[in-house]
Amino acid sequence: MLTERFEQALVLAHRLHLAQRRKATDTPYVSHLLAVAAIVLEHGGTEDEAIAALLHDAVEDQGGPPTLARIRAEFGDEVAAIVAACTDTDTVPKPPWKPRKEAYIAHLATASPAARRVSAADKLHNARAIVSDLRRHGDLVWARFAGHREGTLWYYETLVETLRATDHSPLVEELARTVVMMRELADEIAASPPGTVRPDS
Repeated sequence: MLTERFEQALVLAHRLHLAQRRKATDTPYVSHLLAVAAIVLEHGGTEDEAIAALLHDAVEDQGGPPTLARIRAEFGDEVAAIVAACTDTDTVPKPPWKPRKEAYIAHLATASPAARRVSAADKLHNARAIVSDLRRHGDLVWARFAGHREGTLWYYETLVETLRATDHSPLVEELARTVVMMRELADEIAASPPGTVRPDS
């Protein structure tokens, strides 16, 4: 059962990300945090993991080390450790994209099972969104990402390889299937004549 701690984390996540939107949309960012927490819980995560899922982007996007200190004070060392492990930078401006992602992947290889579950849930929700947007918007989607098409595909495929090295859970396998779908759809779009319209699915 979830306790009042989860409710408190939900309120904090909403307040921290109140003005933030999903990349290139008007969708409130909290929708992503709720989805990641739901995926964590659906795959056997603990309350601490679900709380960390709600707060996994708080340090990176909303305040850096002081925000992590607040999370530790309010929710404990375990939650703070998971959030820290899911943070690819806590500095502003952010370091260059490729070295930052390489460092995150290298860290993920030795992260705790709890951190890997939250990270996999985060990446699964993001990958699902990319697949959906590719179907609706085609190659225009890649302009949203610092890594563009090839960098983004490299990142997700390498994440899957890293997670699979120690974890063949249903969550990781679902992420792997979604990333394969992303690659196949990206390649199909790249090979299609310009202006090809795809129905939403």
